[in-house]
Amino acid sequence: MQIQEIKATNHSTKRRKIVGRGPGSGHGKTSGRGHKGGRSRSGRWGVGSSEGGQVPLIRRLPKFGFRSHRPVLNQVVSLASLNAFEKDAVVNAATLKALGLIKSLNKPFKILADGEIKKSLILQVRSISKTAQEKITKAGGKIELLSKDVQQK
Repeated sequence: MQIQEIKATNHSTKRRKIVGRGPGSGHGKTSGRGHKGGRSRSGRWGVGSSEGGQVPLIRRLPKFGFRSHRPVLNQVVSLASLNAFEKDAVVNAATLKALGLIKSLNKPFKILADGEIKKSLILQVRSISKTAQEKITKAGGKIELLSKDVQQK
């Protein structure tokens, strides 16, 4: 006997129940779902949140965490990208935007210590990492920290 000669035995595949085709079919009207209630309606009925009188798991576990709907996302500027400026140039939001290092003047930006700086620059920024500050002062540059309230144009 070979695989193409194998046949399914009689009644090995069950016929699909056809429901909702009138009273003569035996599965008309409520289509075998009974009367009213969650299981008679369409959609998911076995949600799993009902634990039969016991306090549900979701209520036994503590609540924690918070995610802001409006997070403050800094635009990141690396130290290596500041090498594009001339020596002793003033670096602020407007000059960074002109060079294309930040996308928007309305969003905050932060100078991070990625890479090395080879020139002395004058930075007018609101936020900068400590290692970036150290590298800039070591290169002979100056940092003027602006207050967070004043918006620079």
